[in-house]
Amino acid sequence: MVGPMYDFLANPLGAVRSTFDKAIGSESDPSSFDGKDWGAVDLFRHFLFDQARLSQVPILNGATINWIKPNTLVRFRGMIQDMLGNELYVGAYKDGSAWRTNKFMDISQCPVEFNSPDMRLWERRLLYCVPVPGLSSWAESTSDVAVNMCMDSTSEQRDKRRRMDIEVVDHNDFPVSGDEFEFSPSAKRMKEDPKNEGPCSSHVILPDVDRDSLPCLVKIYDSPESELKLNDVFEFVGVLTFDSELPSEKVDQDEFSNGLCDDVSVNLPSNKVPRLHCVIHRKLTGYDFLQNSPPTEPKPHLVKEAREALLRHLTSILGNDGVAAHFMLLHLLSRVHARADNVAVGKLSLNLTCISKEIASVFGTKLNIVIKNLLPFTKCIPLTVEYLNTVFLAPKKDYQINRLIPGVLQLAEGSHLIFDETCLETGTLDSVGIENTRLLKALAELQKVEYDFQYYKMEMMADVQILVLSEGKSNILPADIIMPFQPSSSGSSDAVPAEVLEAWRWYLATVRSMPHTIESDMQKVVENDLVTARQADRSLGSQDFSRWLTMGRLISASFGETSLSLEHWQMVKELERLRIDRLK
Repeated sequence: MVGPMYDFLANPLGAVRSTFDKAIGSESDPSSFDGKDWGAVDLFRHFLFDQARLSQVPILNGATINWIKPNTLVRFRGMIQDMLGNELYVGAYKDGSAWRTNKFMDISQCPVEFNSPDMRLWERRLLYCVPVPGLSSWAESTSDVAVNMCMDSTSEQRDKRRRMDIEVVDHNDFPVSGDEFEFSPSAKRMKEDPKNEGPCSSHVILPDVDRDSLPCLVKIYDSPESELKLNDVFEFVGVLTFDSELPSEKVDQDEFSNGLCDDVSVNLPSNKVPRLHCVIHRKLTGYDFLQNSPPTEPKPHLVKEAREALLRHLTSILGNDGVAAHFMLLHLLSRVHARADNVAVGKLSLNLTCISKEIASVFGTKLNIVIKNLLPFTKCIPLTVEYLNTVFLAPKKDYQINRLIPGVLQLAEGSHLIFDETCLETGTLDSVGIENTRLLKALAELQKVEYDFQYYKMEMMADVQILVLSEGKSNILPADIIMPFQPSSSGSSDAVPAEVLEAWRWYLATVRSMPHTIESDMQKVVENDLVTARQADRSLGSQDFSRWLTMGRLISASFGETSLSLEHWQMVKELERLRIDRLK
């Protein structure tokens, strides 16, 4: 299917143009390609997935940006932090008797009038993407093969092919005058970027950007809006365009030679924020961040071995507090799998109490380390009065630059947060602090975060695991499980082999996503037990029963089971009995 004439890695635009020429040569009208692909994406998909070449595509991040060549194929893994709307561009135009395309590039050549029938205006979406907040070091993508390919000099054949393609582009370069096109105030703008002429340098130097949090402006083509949502984590594969040598002041002046002002280009200049013209994208889950390829089938013996080993490790880390370790395991497996009215079904936040500042310095540190080694996205936040009064937890829209300013609580699905309240001392909360405590309570109770759009606020659904360390029951973050911590030793600090950690990560990612049901016979058992419990203790309510059902689901999942058994339901009741005894 794919012939040797296509060099997808070094010259992806060559494949795009060749397939376009072929489609036009078959007497297709360019208007038929409005919002559609003409076969180029199928070629890339065949190359990347059918031929298993995805691992050869260099990964774009703060370390590799200095080695990856512009106009080559790259992949970027990140969270959609902001959605910047759509832009219009000259997708196709007639050059003499031949049609050309500008798809998947910043350069917009168009040697014809805007109102000419010899041009087609197409549309693309703009997404501002960032590395996933709280990304653990083990989950960072690496590809030695791809990086080495970037650093090696390309063959003469590749260089010659790229030069030939650039010469074709430069020959047809014709700036578009802004006077010839009117724009509505709704923010659909024509993207003209004539500065990107000619070949870029082999190595680019990234100025004034934190290399550990390299952002990327991703341009999406021909995809329904419903496929990509705010805070989703994606892997984007596409063509990199980046000009690090253009002075900042020149970016501001010349981003549009036609005199138009584009908010995105002014506030995200191309010499600081690389552009990725996306050819293929795929949504990622926690499983996709596993570096190696462990067995994908959750075979019973593998699940059992991983569960027993992980539970022993958690028990050791928690000073031989086996009950706390069981609840910790369930907490790490929890996720929001449904919503009923205002209830986030499946969450299981955990508040470990009886933890002083001194105890937190020992066990809190160990817990933070072990969770970072197990989960792909996690943060530890020491809560103080000063922190609550100064930090902005909720994202906020800045209309002056037309950007969503990120907040601490703008997180990817499946993120884990540890809140250390042992540093919290007596003090006065100002208006910011009061608002932040309200936001934290809403996240803990409802798994929602209010985004501030100045003139209104919008609730965004969240799925964040919350672990609270405190001396007494937290008044800021109400948790589903209040668990007095009772260690009998100082806890283990033994290093865990890398292959064991990988097995545990696979275990958590796999069983966490398994479906779950309760068979009719077990439903009757559960209902009778709930009625009996309610008769014995009138203080029990729907929240308690919901918590028990969630625990039943998680215990079943921890064993790799997809339905609740009587044995697992008995474990739920025993764990609850042991926990309640500690609360008395």
